[in-house]
Amino acid sequence: MTVDTTGFATRAVHAARNQGAASSRATPIYLTAGFEFDDFDHAAGHFGTGAGFGYTRTGNPTVHAVERQLAALESGADAVLVASGQAAVVTALLTVAGAGDHIVSSTHIYEGSRGLFLDNLARLGIETTFVDDIGDVDAWRAAIRPNTRALFAESIANARNDILDIAAIGAVADSSAIPLIVDNTLATPFLVRPLEHGAAIVVHSASKFLAGHGSVLGGVIVDDGRFDPIRAGHNAPHLVLPGRGGVASVAARHGGRARIAYARESVAPRFGASPSPLNAFLIGQGAETLGLRVERQSRNALAVARWLAAHDAVESVDYVGLETHPDHSLATRYLHGGYGSIFTFTLRGGIEAARHFVESVSVFTHMTHIGDVRSLVLHPGTTSHAHRTDEERDILGVSPGTLRLSIGIEDVADLIADLARVLEPVREAVA
Repeated sequence: MTVDTTGFATRAVHAARNQGAASSRATPIYLTAGFEFDDFDHAAGHFGTGAGFGYTRTGNPTVHAVERQLAALESGADAVLVASGQAAVVTALLTVAGAGDHIVSSTHIYEGSRGLFLDNLARLGIETTFVDDIGDVDAWRAAIRPNTRALFAESIANARNDILDIAAIGAVADSSAIPLIVDNTLATPFLVRPLEHGAAIVVHSASKFLAGHGSVLGGVIVDDGRFDPIRAGHNAPHLVLPGRGGVASVAARHGGRARIAYARESVAPRFGASPSPLNAFLIGQGAETLGLRVERQSRNALAVARWLAAHDAVESVDYVGLETHPDHSLATRYLHGGYGSIFTFTLRGGIEAARHFVESVSVFTHMTHIGDVRSLVLHPGTTSHAHRTDEERDILGVSPGTLRLSIGIEDVADLIADLARVLEPVREAVA
């Protein structure tokens, strides 16, 4: 046995170094800020070409493994994992747009995304036009300007379950050689893969269904890998022109994957959106059971929605799985394996009935989150949509008695029993 004669502090820092390689079936967690270089030329080569790993902010084996996993689930060419869903939206948009550019977005989007457009991107000189009717193809087309750089919408909109006709709006975007960016958080790639229907970029809040357990934050951008510098180069000069110092353009170096390469090289790491490898690991673990969870959550949601629709205390239910929803036929065309697990319903008793509901449930959890294995409830009018005007809330289907549910994997009988207990006083009050 060789005796280590170095000092105690030195042994504490270095004794675990250079352990033998092992083949782990689970994705290993590389919880390290940086990576050791083999020699002088290895370091120079990494900084010259970007190959391999040097620093976790710019790349990490755990993160990279999960990126491959999520790209495969979305039928994408490549993906970039970031620190949150909000970071995914920011990174995707700053990948395609800059000062003086313009974006067209559906009105029916997450409030954090809307605030980003109106408050933050506007300060950077990026203007947004909103389309009120997500299904009006002509309105989308009419909103496009010569400086428009992307269309943005959600596959299933929060909170009224409006469904995006991905193929139709994707064709509008393609006719102007700009990408359709789809936030697919609510649908998940288990139900629909927008890239297969004409979208160019997909974003997710991986904190929701992909991770699935409400324990971590993360986001992901997935690209179709079909950027065409000849058709779209005039809309993306930063991808087709040489870089500083005469460096070859992103398109010359990465071809059809130029957009996602630019996001990885120049946007996510420079804006500091890199995720923790531990969070990446947990997102990857969650994604392994995504299909199982979403299938059960969707089945539970349909049963709960049908029960609510038949209850005297309920004025309306906006769940696309119900035949009464205006987008039901569109959802049937795009969604396979279920209709999702997030929807709103409106109580007849207004805000007081809503207050009673959120303060009385016991199986449902009152919190601001979605896509959890647990069933959740929130009152949009006083939380997520509080800064909208009454007219805007009306357009989005949010009234004083509206509640949003995110259905989990519990036994559906227990969910309905919880609802029945809470809604009985409401039924009596409106009878």
